[in-house]
Amino acid sequence: MSLTDDAARTRFFVTQPQPCPYLEGRVEQKVVTVLGRSAAREKYDLLNRNGFRRSHEILYRPACPACQACVPVRVLVDDFRPGRSMRKVLSRNAGLRARELPAFATGEQYRLFTRYQDSRHGEGDMARMTLADYRSMVEDSPVDTLIVEFRDADYRLVAVTLVDELEDGMSAVYLFFEPELAARSLGTYQILWMIERTRARGLPHLYLGYWIAESPKMAYKARFRPMETLERDGWRRRPSPK
Repeated sequence: MSLTDDAARTRFFVTQPQPCPYLEGRVEQKVVTVLGRSAAREKYDLLNRNGFRRSHEILYRPACPACQACVPVRVLVDDFRPGRSMRKVLSRNAGLRARELPAFATGEQYRLFTRYQDSRHGEGDMARMTLADYRSMVEDSPVDTLIVEFRDADYRLVAVTLVDELEDGMSAVYLFFEPELAARSLGTYQILWMIERTRARGLPHLYLGYWIAESPKMAYKARFRPMETLERDGWRRRPSPK
């Protein structure tokens, strides 16, 4: 892929060290760049394939000085087949209806978001996000972004997924759900839905961000096999467990 002049002039910066939010006692640093509006899709496609993630108009990738625990992962959707436990999740949530919408924030979404944060991540920065902050997270995107609402038979909003469309797949930016319905495994269901939606669009990959084997918050991503991890020499298929 050849770059236009705008994409080729991309500038990168390194953030200041700060405590890692996933592994206690470790230090986090990131390489970041502003996506901007000019050649945004081109830069995003290229940098996403090189392990970068998007937040607002920023692309970032871990660059921690003494740790390589964050591993970019993507699901090979054509080869994916849900196992028994995942089929149960699909059955349990068969009554939900998904609506793909333009990336616009609503008060209803924000109220669900705050309940989720208070229940799951009350100690984190996202738990302090205002409605304006949430709107920025959803709407400040210079690329093709969708928000997917999942509603039950009573039209109650129970889960939300923010997802980017890429040249070679889709990228799960963020997802949240009704914490009172944790027994329904709504997070797993949203990923299964995205896998199927990516396959239906004829695209090969669902990007799930960073897998951290040592972090209980991130280890779940390894369940979605087959997957590829980004190594020093490129994307490599991860062996399935025996």
